[in-house]
Amino acid sequence: MKIREVMTQRPVTCSPTDVCGQAATLMKQEDCGSIPVVEDGRLVGIVTDRDIVVRAVAAGKDPKTLRVAEIMSADPISVSPDDDVSEAAKVMAERQVRRLPVVEKGRLVGLLVTAQVARHENARETGETIKEISEPPSGRGSHARG
Repeated sequence: MKIREVMTQRPVTCSPTDVCGQAATLMKQEDCGSIPVVEDGRLVGIVTDRDIVVRAVAAGKDPKTLRVAEIMSADPISVSPDDDVSEAAKVMAERQVRRLPVVEKGRLVGLLVTAQVARHENARETGETIKEISEPPSGRGSHARG
């Protein structure tokens, strides 16, 4: 299954010129820990709740005035909408991220979150299990002996 089939389209984003407090408010509203940072439709970074805590608050900077551009991670890992969901799951596991920006021709087109990957993987496993249950064991007919 391709990422475009399960991704969230038009995800919530912030701008590099937004202040960290705005990003934190968006995270609270969306119940998430990271938000893609977009400028003119192009993905330029990602800001996480940890970025806000460590790079702003713990560093003694004011999140009400500090710009997202000053604490975001530039050039975040991203995936294409035509990539396979199972490949994205591997990237998420390797990088230990819960959300992956989906980029096409440099533009943010969606967001893939772990819950979407989990639903896909569970559906695939369920389908495989049903297939295994439905197929008769090799070397035996379709009639089971009791």
